[in-house]
Amino acid sequence: MVKIAKLALEDGTVIKGEGFGYETTKLGELVFSTGMGGYTESLTDPSFKGEILMSTYPLEGNHGVSEEWYQSDNIQVEGFVCREVCRELSNFGPQKTLDEFLKEFKTPGITGVDTRDLTLKIRERGSLKAAITTEDIADDKLIEMAKSQPSIEDKDIVPLVSTKEIKVFNEDCDKKVALIDCGVKKNIINSFLERDIGVVLFPYDTDYKTILDYSPSGLMITSGPGNPDRVYETISTMKKLSNRLPIFGICMGQQLIAKSFGAKSYKMKFGHRGENQPVKDLKSGKVFITSQNHGFTIDKESLDETDLVLTQINLNDGTPEGISHKELPLHCIQYHPEAGPGPNDTRSIFDEFNQMMENY
Repeated sequence: MVKIAKLALEDGTVIKGEGFGYETTKLGELVFSTGMGGYTESLTDPSFKGEILMSTYPLEGNHGVSEEWYQSDNIQVEGFVCREVCRELSNFGPQKTLDEFLKEFKTPGITGVDTRDLTLKIRERGSLKAAITTEDIADDKLIEMAKSQPSIEDKDIVPLVSTKEIKVFNEDCDKKVALIDCGVKKNIINSFLERDIGVVLFPYDTDYKTILDYSPSGLMITSGPGNPDRVYETISTMKKLSNRLPIFGICMGQQLIAKSFGAKSYKMKFGHRGENQPVKDLKSGKVFITSQNHGFTIDKESLDETDLVLTQINLNDGTPEGISHKELPLHCIQYHPEAGPGPNDTRSIFDEFNQMMENY
């Protein structure tokens, strides 16, 4: 028996399709990702917390789900939208189907949706508040649920994904980096461990003195979901540590670091989400293909009033992709060099940060 699912948008649109995954109703901001693979990594990426994720690639689920691909311990998205879901695996390694994966983590999915048309709507209108259900809910009620939820700009999402306690990885290493966890991906931690760099993972609101007590060789602020304006605690900590350690930031990490120096951020129309974003380094002229997942960015004009300089830009829209300090050992990027699957063009950034720590 076909299970009916519905997706309601704040503009009054209601889309019907076939439900899969868990029978429930969830609210979130509808966004699209242009990645041609990696749905397991995307669904478990903490930066998607608060979002209903739609894939522009037309078929999802054909290679199943394996826990080794998880980027966190559970699904982070509020719901999943796709053109067609494959229910029979064509890969011998995975442990479960996409349908079973969503059921395990109580996440609803809808398939049979014209995702091409819906992507065009988001590109024209911007990301939309939405409600997804695999339950029997009237259209008008579902629309009202979508409309009445707070904007993602007004939600505190980082506390939902940040670690609740300090965690140490590979404590026997001579060198260790402090990670302020705003929504860390497992590949970020692994990128340090495979270079024999220990990791101390801190909650987003950790006091700067506690971080220094661990005598780290460097500090990194991780990626994460939502509005950087609302992560006051990390910005405050960053202000106190900016001249104490070599510093590195990824995605939201760039935004929080820039804001700690006085720069401003804003919500993008529909953000950058996918594995094919071109980034140009302004010094070398080299262009990288990068994986990205963010809906907010730094206002590059506001950098003129700070001690930060723009080092890289997005070639699609000119938004900041890399920022450095004029004097301090501080560098941050808006994209994900640890992405997997995804382009490997920028993996060397972890080596560069390692060298920065050694030279400090």
